[in-house]
Amino acid sequence: MTKNESPVLSIVIPAYNERDTIAGVIETVRQSNPEFTKEIIVVDDGSSDGTSSVLAKIDYPDVRVFSHKQNSGKGSALKTGFANATGDIIIIQDADLEYDPEEYRVLLKPIMDGRADVVYGSRFAGHGAHRVLYFWHYVGNRFLTLLSNLFTNINLTDMETCYKVFTKQALEGIVLKEKRFGIEPEITAKIAKKGLRIYEVPISYYGRTYEEGKKINWKDGLWALWCIVKYNLGAG
Repeated sequence: MTKNESPVLSIVIPAYNERDTIAGVIETVRQSNPEFTKEIIVVDDGSSDGTSSVLAKIDYPDVRVFSHKQNSGKGSALKTGFANATGDIIIIQDADLEYDPEEYRVLLKPIMDGRADVVYGSRFAGHGAHRVLYFWHYVGNRFLTLLSNLFTNINLTDMETCYKVFTKQALEGIVLKEKRFGIEPEITAKIAKKGLRIYEVPISYYGRTYEEGKKINWKDGLWALWCIVKYNLGAG
């Protein structure tokens, strides 16, 4: 990709039991940001609620679906997506529309300007609509980000955000091991060690409740603590 060329975006969507939202997410991503060429990579991570049947009916040339026979976790789904991405820039998109694809332009700007290799979309940087939900989730996210920053010596405000954007070159040579939500502190530690140019931009956040399908829990938070130590201090 030259400076004047529009990049190809690979949007990786890990999906587990998202029957009610996955088709809408795919359509929203397809319709957003028409100035960019997009490939949408959906990884069905062993869904058992009919998500697979919904995906089987989707027939677009810019959508590719990969399936895991068993549920392995968000990290495993992302690794499958990254391995099959062919675009110049890779964006992680959740399958539940807690994050707005129309904000890709904001996320991409530091990369398009030639300033960044990696961009995180921060839910805590003061921009756009934010659904008011769980206080202790907020505290947990801020604590994990603080602890991660202490080890990486970078000043993120939202390490656990879904919206992470990478140039394809930024991910080269990074071997990811975590299968579940530990992928967030792992990838943060590894891009920090690589010395990449990391930016944050503010984003909106349309969170959902557990009744609406939210899956992360306190056990994932405890594992994230271990992952912060493991991947910052160990060989990883």
